[in-house]
Amino acid sequence: MKRYHILISGRVQGIFFRQFIAEKAYSLGIKGFVKNLSNGKVEAVFEGEEETLKEILKECKKGPPNADIIDIKKG
Repeated sequence: MKRYHILISGRVQGIFFRQFIAEKAYSLGIKGFVKNLSNGKVEAVFEGEEETLKEILKECKKGPPNADIIDIKKG
């Protein structure tokens, strides 16, 4: 099992980004959390198999329709 800790910046708050990612993670069987930060970014921690973590990372890069992802940093 692997763990990804990521910070997502851009237009990611107030557009159901967290809900979108949480639902995708749940459907992939990934454990973890997604939360808004006071600086406007979204923090996410995911745990699961490497292939499913790669899949959720793709979803984070895409986001819901109103998202505008500027940067994703893995910590």
